[in-house]
Amino acid sequence: MNPGAGVSISVKDVRKVFKKFPALHGVSLEFEAGKMHGIIGPEGSGKTTMLRIVLGLLTPAEGSVAYFDGGRPVPLEAIRPSIAYMPQAQSLYADLSIDEHLEFFRDLYSLPPDVYKKKREELLAITRLAEFVDRPAGKLSGGMYKKLGLMCALLRSPRVLVLDEPTTGVDPISRRELWALLYHMLDQGILILVTTAYMDEAERCSKVHLIEAGKLFIAGEPRVLLEQEGARTFDELFIRRAEALP
Repeated sequence: MNPGAGVSISVKDVRKVFKKFPALHGVSLEFEAGKMHGIIGPEGSGKTTMLRIVLGLLTPAEGSVAYFDGGRPVPLEAIRPSIAYMPQAQSLYADLSIDEHLEFFRDLYSLPPDVYKKKREELLAITRLAEFVDRPAGKLSGGMYKKLGLMCALLRSPRVLVLDEPTTGVDPISRRELWALLYHMLDQGILILVTTAYMDEAERCSKVHLIEAGKLFIAGEPRVLLEQEGARTFDELFIRRAEALP
């Protein structure tokens, strides 16, 4: 796929302060079209704050976020309808079934019947939730609950998918299934931004951005970074780089 054909995002020197507490310290990130970008760091490192600034939900104290469609600068409003966001704390309705959730988001997105039918069948197949469509969300396992949230986000066929720690609190098997879903979406050429505190998930991304205490200290392709740093794992690389932060 031509990288210039999709949506890309450029973050320049972004700084954010909450009640005199600096959450981000002049962070710059480049999110290339058609790739899966992992924003990796422990709790409180600034990952969610960065996502919310990219989505326009927060305004940076300093710095800027630029959006591009096919390499051409565009305002956020131009691509906002093409962005799907899955927050860490999902607000699904415990008493609504999987099918009822899909129908709710169908109406929310004003999807035509033929488009909805095709998308519904596709998503139920790849999530393997077809036999559970009548089960209320409150009775789903943690992994199934996350997959339902992802399905609701994907109904609108986004060009940008933003997920805040989608695998947190999920069992190992469901984690693998969620990553398989993300790879399926990546094959469709969309831009994916995903945050995680799990260092082992860094190697699953096209490009990683490691942050700690609101500071970006390394970014690049996973294998290249490990080779450059002479590290066997991202846990080792992270500890080494974090200790060197001023």
